[in-house]
Amino acid sequence: QVQLVESGGGLVQAGGSLRLSCAASGRTFSPFAMGWFRQVPGTEREPVAAVSWSRGSTFYADSVKDRFTISRDNAKDTVYLQMNSLKPEDTAVYYCVLRRGATMSVSPDRYAYWGQGTQVTVSS
Repeated sequence: QVQLVESGGGLVQAGGSLRLSCAASGRTFSPFAMGWFRQVPGTEREPVAAVSWSRGSTFYADSVKDRFTISRDNAKDTVYLQMNSLKPEDTAVYYCVLRRGATMSVSPDRYAYWGQGTQVTVSS
Protein backbone atom coordinates (compact mmCIF):
# COMPACT_ATOMS: atom_id res chain seq x y z
CA GLN A 1 0.00 0.00 0.00
CA VAL A 2 0.90 3.63 -0.43
CA GLN A 3 0.32 6.34 2.13
CA LEU A 4 0.15 10.04 1.27
CA VAL A 5 0.46 12.61 4.03
CA GLU A 6 -0.31 16.25 3.22
CA SER A 7 0.67 19.32 5.17
CA GLY A 8 0.72 23.07 4.77
CA GLY A 9 -2.93 24.00 4.51
CA GLY A 10 -4.51 26.74 6.58
CA LEU A 11 -6.14 30.14 6.59
CA VAL A 12 -4.65 32.99 4.59
CA GLN A 13 -5.81 36.38 3.38
CA ALA A 14 -6.43 37.03 -0.29
CA GLY A 15 -3.18 37.78 -2.05
CA GLY A 16 -1.19 35.62 0.33
CA SER A 17 0.73 32.42 -0.23
CA LEU A 18 0.74 28.85 1.05
CA ARG A 19 2.92 25.85 0.27
CA LEU A 20 1.42 22.40 0.39
CA SER A 21 3.60 19.32 0.79
CA CYS A 22 2.77 15.67 0.30
CA ALA A 23 5.05 12.83 1.29
CA ALA A 24 4.51 9.36 -0.13
CA SER A 25 5.53 6.25 1.78
CA GLY A 26 5.04 2.53 1.60
CA ARG A 27 5.14 0.52 -1.61
CA THR A 28 5.57 3.45 -3.98
CA PHE A 29 7.65 1.58 -6.62
CA SER A 30 8.89 4.25 -9.01
CA PRO A 31 8.13 5.58 -11.49
CA PHE A 32 4.94 7.29 -10.37
CA ALA A 33 3.18 10.53 -11.23
CA MET A 34 1.77 12.86 -8.59
CA GLY A 35 -0.61 15.76 -8.47
CA TRP A 36 -3.20 17.78 -6.60
CA PHE A 37 -6.97 17.90 -6.82
CA ARG A 38 -9.31 20.13 -4.89
CA GLN A 39 -12.94 19.94 -3.88
CA VAL A 40 -15.55 22.34 -2.60
CA PRO A 41 -18.48 20.74 -0.75
CA GLY A 42 -21.28 19.89 -3.17
CA THR A 43 -19.05 19.94 -6.22
CA GLU A 44 -16.87 17.41 -8.01
CA ARG A 45 -13.16 17.13 -7.41
CA GLU A 46 -11.21 19.11 -9.95
CA PRO A 47 -7.59 18.75 -11.03
CA VAL A 48 -5.33 21.59 -9.93
CA ALA A 49 -1.85 20.51 -11.00
CA ALA A 50 0.07 17.39 -11.87
CA VAL A 51 3.64 16.41 -12.65
CA SER A 52 5.19 13.43 -14.38
CA TRP A 53 7.87 11.24 -12.83
CA SER A 54 10.67 12.93 -14.78
CA ARG A 55 9.21 16.40 -14.14
CA GLY A 56 9.28 16.89 -17.90
CA SER A 57 5.51 17.33 -18.08
CA THR A 58 3.26 19.40 -15.91
CA PHE A 59 -0.43 20.33 -15.94
CA TYR A 60 -2.15 23.35 -14.44
CA ALA A 61 -5.82 24.19 -14.36
CA ASP A 62 -6.50 27.44 -16.18
CA SER A 63 -7.73 28.99 -12.95
CA VAL A 64 -4.34 28.57 -11.25
CA LYS A 65 -1.88 29.11 -14.09
CA ASP A 66 0.78 31.70 -13.33
CA ARG A 67 -0.12 31.56 -9.63
CA PHE A 68 0.56 27.96 -8.57
CA THR A 69 3.71 25.91 -9.13
CA ILE A 70 3.99 22.16 -8.71
CA SER A 71 7.34 20.52 -8.02
CA ARG A 72 8.63 17.21 -6.74
CA ASP A 73 11.66 15.75 -5.04
CA ASN A 74 12.03 12.15 -6.16
CA ALA A 75 14.71 11.48 -3.57
CA LYS A 76 12.14 12.25 -0.87
CA ASP A 77 9.06 10.92 -2.69
CA THR A 78 7.48 14.30 -2.04
CA VAL A 79 5.43 16.69 -4.15
CA TYR A 80 4.86 20.35 -3.42
CA LEU A 81 2.32 22.95 -4.48
CA GLN A 82 3.40 26.56 -4.11
CA MET A 83 0.29 28.74 -4.18
CA ASN A 84 0.74 32.47 -4.64
CA SER A 85 -1.72 35.33 -5.11
CA LEU A 86 -4.43 33.26 -3.48
CA LYS A 87 -8.05 34.15 -4.10
CA PRO A 88 -11.19 33.35 -2.09
CA GLU A 89 -12.26 31.01 -4.90
CA ASP A 90 -9.20 28.87 -4.17
CA THR A 91 -10.84 27.86 -0.89
CA ALA A 92 -11.25 24.07 -0.93
CA VAL A 93 -9.95 20.81 0.45
CA TYR A 94 -6.79 19.94 -1.44
CA TYR A 95 -5.94 16.31 -2.07
CA CYS A 96 -2.57 14.86 -3.01
CA VAL A 97 -2.73 12.01 -5.52
CA LEU A 98 -0.36 9.36 -6.87
CA ARG A 99 -0.56 6.96 -9.79
CA ARG A 100 1.89 4.32 -10.85
CA GLY A 101 3.63 5.00 -14.13
CA ALA A 102 5.67 7.87 -15.46
CA THR A 103 2.87 9.87 -17.07
CA MET A 104 0.44 12.17 -15.32
CA SER A 105 -3.31 12.42 -15.81
CA VAL A 106 -6.04 14.96 -15.12
CA SER A 107 -8.69 12.30 -14.51
CA PRO A 108 -9.33 11.44 -10.86
CA ASP A 109 -10.13 7.86 -11.93
CA ARG A 110 -6.50 7.38 -13.00
CA TYR A 111 -5.17 7.94 -9.48
CA ALA A 112 -5.34 4.96 -7.17
CA TYR A 113 -3.92 6.70 -4.13
CA TRP A 114 -5.28 9.77 -2.37
CA GLY A 115 -4.25 11.68 0.71
CA GLN A 116 -6.67 12.58 3.47
CA GLY A 117 -6.97 16.17 2.26
CA THR A 118 -5.89 19.48 3.72
CA GLN A 119 -8.13 22.52 4.06
CA VAL A 120 -7.13 25.76 2.38
CA THR A 121 -9.23 28.79 3.27
CA VAL A 122 -8.66 32.18 1.66
CA SER A 123 -10.42 35.11 3.27
CA SER A 124 -11.37 38.24 1.36
